Amino acid sequence: RRLFFDTHALVCLLEENGFTTQQSEVIVSALVKIMDTNLDMIYKDMVTKVQQEIALQQVMSHIGGVKKDMIILEKSEFSALRSENEKIKLELQQIKKQVMDEITKVRADNKLNLNLEKSRVKELHAQQDRALTQTDRKIDTEVADLKTMLESHKLDNIKYLAGSVFTCLTVALGFYRLWI
Repeated sequence: RRLFFDTHALVCLLEENGFTTQQSEVIVSALVKIMDTNLDMIYKDMVTKVQQEIALQQVMSHIGGVKKDMIILEKSEFSALRSENEKIKLELQQIKKQVMDEITKVRADNKLNLNLEKSRVKELHAQQDRALTQTDRKIDTEVADLKTMLESHKLDNIKYLAGSVFTCLTVALGFYRLWI
């Protein structure tokens, strides 16, 4: 195994920083053992190039087998799926047609109901307009009657006033003649 650092330089560095030669060598040997252990663990998980080639060939053969299986499935299963899919498409078209027919019926019913409601509202408005017109006529008739009555009372009051004035004048002229 190769180490990727200079162990002697590390021993010298440790000695310069206050470690004894024996302490420095023990530390470096411990580090080397740790690195060896770590490298052993890493090498156990690693694959050699030959092993990788073998694994690649195995994967490629599996892929070839899957391709063959897919071709067979495509011929048998996919044709069945296609026919099933066609059946479903036909059913969907029929359902779509039924739904469109129902929508058309509902629209027609709604239009009919809407037109009926419009005619009912128009009839109601016409009845209200007739009632208002009759009420206006009654009010106009009553107002005209009241005006006529007011004019008649006014004329009566003028007659009584004129009669009272002439009576007072007559009485006054009678007294005036009596004293003269």
